[in-house]
Amino acid sequence: MQAKAFNFIPLKVSSPVIKHLLPVHAISFPDQTRGDISIARVPSQEVSSSTQDEKITAYWDYQFLFVSQRTETANPITLRIVEGSIPLDFPLGTYYLTGPGLFKDDHGSTVHPLDGHGYLRAFTINGAKNEVTFMARYIKTEAQVEEHDHKTGEWRFTHRGPFSVLKNGKKIGNTKVMKNVANTSVLSWGDKLFCLWEGGAPYEIESSSLDTLGKFDLIDSVDNGSWTPSTKECDEKVGGVDLLDLAAGILKPILYGVFNMPPKRLLSHYKIDAPRNRLLMMSCNAEDMLLPRSTFTFYGSMTAVCGFTPMISALSVNPSKSTSPIYLLPRFPEHEGGRDWKVPIEAPSQMWVLHVGNAFEEKDGNGNKQIQIQASGCSYKWFNFQKMFGYDWQSGKLDPSMMNAENKILPHLIQVSIDMDASGNCEKCCVNPLNDEWDKATDFPVINRDFGGSNNTYVYAATSLGGRRELPHFPFDTVVKFDTVKNSTQTWSVGTRRFIGEPIFVSKGSDEDDGYLLVVEYAVSEQRCHLVILDAKKIGDTNAVVARLEVPKSLNFPLGFHGFWAAADSKM
Repeated sequence: MQAKAFNFIPLKVSSPVIKHLLPVHAISFPDQTRGDISIARVPSQEVSSSTQDEKITAYWDYQFLFVSQRTETANPITLRIVEGSIPLDFPLGTYYLTGPGLFKDDHGSTVHPLDGHGYLRAFTINGAKNEVTFMARYIKTEAQVEEHDHKTGEWRFTHRGPFSVLKNGKKIGNTKVMKNVANTSVLSWGDKLFCLWEGGAPYEIESSSLDTLGKFDLIDSVDNGSWTPSTKECDEKVGGVDLLDLAAGILKPILYGVFNMPPKRLLSHYKIDAPRNRLLMMSCNAEDMLLPRSTFTFYGSMTAVCGFTPMISALSVNPSKSTSPIYLLPRFPEHEGGRDWKVPIEAPSQMWVLHVGNAFEEKDGNGNKQIQIQASGCSYKWFNFQKMFGYDWQSGKLDPSMMNAENKILPHLIQVSIDMDASGNCEKCCVNPLNDEWDKATDFPVINRDFGGSNNTYVYAATSLGGRRELPHFPFDTVVKFDTVKNSTQTWSVGTRRFIGEPIFVSKGSDEDDGYLLVVEYAVSEQRCHLVILDAKKIGDTNAVVARLEVPKSLNFPLGFHGFWAAADSKM
């Protein structure tokens, strides 16, 4: 296989976190005895019409998405087909899905889902054999090796993690913080497989066995260019002194020395520039995770450093800022003159962009450009990493009401349009819904990767149709297909008391929607997971499901974050 070059541009960015801004309406429920899938209590199959019964059912359904799975399978297991069959023309390859696998140890400590140890799942699909095999392994990060006794199977959290505190562990003086759990995204590139985390070196994985090979230092091992956005407009000064630079000077010896953090930290969300065969990634300085340089505010980080609050609670979005900065990086810098690209364009909307589906530009005869960005974004008033998924670090419980707040401030698909003249000056910038009539909470936008960077027609995403009174917006239960030319939508829903994660597009032809969608179905009422294969052209039809395959109940796994399709014949 031909290795691809690791060309990427690290940006100086910060961990996106805000303080708690919304009330959480807690309900008291009995604790599960341990928090493992094998002993979770299952409520009745149906959704009750009683308000209180539905509240309880919704609570338990939500918990079953985040129950620890302590079992791994190093040997491939053939999944049972419960509906349809694998198409003969399905490309041979593997769908890798990563996410947290463990949330509760054996000594009373629980962690935020974003601090859960990385658990890599692999579905290898062979249409010729009408077969899908499944493997699942924990990523053996330094923290995982220390916190898991492989002989006894016992877990004891010793690292705090940026989103959590230890209930039964050392707080003051504990320098094991910001643990890299490699649980956020997975990438196949340069003939290598990586699992990434939001703020640390990726871990390299052996693709056939899922064995962890160790950390891979991308920052030091590749020749890359450094690009840092301008911060002049948002740094605060008193008496000519930059307060953030002053605070950084205080924090650097603590973070670099006491906590032994690497100065540069790689982030987990990446983009592939398919036409140029390039991988684009971002990095940040360790202190920038506490001292951001954009629309954040710095709060009491010393209490976080000492372990009394999560590290992430030191940050808060500034809700008084009415615009959102967008940084544009020229793909061909030698041809882009006249503009200082480190200065952002201010979009006229108060939003936090979560995931980008696609971005492209078109030029007219005079060299003027129109740039469009398709992404999911939400209001500053909602976005709260500390409370993401409804996690309460003080009680260690998950409250579904946090993710089911007022619909209009939750993630929605947006289109940012930027008009620029031939010199790169912004003449107009506007933010609109991707579809004028679609107002449901929606996230995880994906496209046919072959059409990345070009004017695409179709965007697929995860959403909820709002059938559950207590869970109207999240977890997601529906795949939605957007036709950006016709301004229309088509949907496929998974059914009652079943949820889905991020959809992944697998191309099989030249047409943009000629291919399949892979999505994991979480049947919480049965405590089972299924891999569902959908015909991308038939989303909205009754026969959209091509095949549904069942993961053995003993290997039922918690909600995944991001996945990647690696075709067997691709030059990874």
